[in-house]
Amino acid sequence: MSPVNSHNEWDPLEEVIVGVVEGATFPPRHVAVEAPLDEQQREIFRSRAGTPFPPERIAAAKKELDELSAILEAEGVRVRRPVPQDQLREYGAPGWASTGLYDAMPRDVLIVFGDEILESPMAWRSRYFATSAYRPLLKEYLRGGARWEAGPKPELPDELYDLDWSDGPEGELGHSVVTEFEPVFDAADFIRCGRDIFAQLSNVTNDIGIEWLRRHLGDEYRVHILQFDDPHPMHIDATLMPLAPGKLLINPERVPKVPAIFKGWDVLHAPKPVIPDEHPLYMTSKWINMNVLMLDERRVLVERQDEPMITAMKKWGLTPIPCNFRNFNSFGGSFHCATVDVRRRGKLESYF
Repeated sequence: MSPVNSHNEWDPLEEVIVGVVEGATFPPRHVAVEAPLDEQQREIFRSRAGTPFPPERIAAAKKELDELSAILEAEGVRVRRPVPQDQLREYGAPGWASTGLYDAMPRDVLIVFGDEILESPMAWRSRYFATSAYRPLLKEYLRGGARWEAGPKPELPDELYDLDWSDGPEGELGHSVVTEFEPVFDAADFIRCGRDIFAQLSNVTNDIGIEWLRRHLGDEYRVHILQFDDPHPMHIDATLMPLAPGKLLINPERVPKVPAIFKGWDVLHAPKPVIPDEHPLYMTSKWINMNVLMLDERRVLVERQDEPMITAMKKWGLTPIPCNFRNFNSFGGSFHCATVDVRRRGKLESYF
């Protein structure tokens, strides 16, 4: 059997990659980095460009990642970790140079379809070598029988970006900062439901990128593009999350109308986040609270201090497993972002 096997977000989890936060660094200033952020976050990124994240924040987030790993192992899941990279080392290509970001979010970088593990052609220059930290694992999986694929390596020239990008009028959805110059996408802009894959166009994922993936997957899969009321779209898993067959978690602010394909599903509107205003969120909104991880159709990892979400999951018939993760939230993700499921016990099915 291949060491890689996963088709959806809820089959019993057997092996997972958990990210590492050591060396996390604010990337150089660039329009593509600023587009998904709010104005306060943009100012932080501008003022700290090219410098490490605060060491106390890194230490606190590392402790929570270690706690997550211990919980997963206690639940019977094999945990793998990437090799931290030097994010301050400069690299480049014709026309541009950059330093890195972090190795904290494997969900952004890798996506699994059956026995295939696929590298994303990412739109941020600071993530051009984002899979380097995972290369030892990818080679191991390949030797074990998995298929290791990669999207077309992008050039990331100025033509890929709308260099004059700015927010649309208040209350209106803005246009994407990435053009259709070449295929780019983050894996976290896709959610898997067996044969049906749900994608969103965002500030890191363009139409030609989604089309490349559609052709790559072939006729076995159906790729659906969904649109939401999100002025700064980047990654679908804090907006819409299928948690089990017939169970859909949605962001009540971004999903005013449930997509028709989910007709008949039980829909839970994510409870209002309880993250305090004073808690730093460098790259995300408070709705990161709905970025949960399913261990199977019933067990779900939830932030320990998020009592409304824990209560909601219990009422929904699920079994929440609490884990401290608020400090990790500061870096732009939660349980789903911080992991990528390598192997789940299940087969390819259709749920629609």
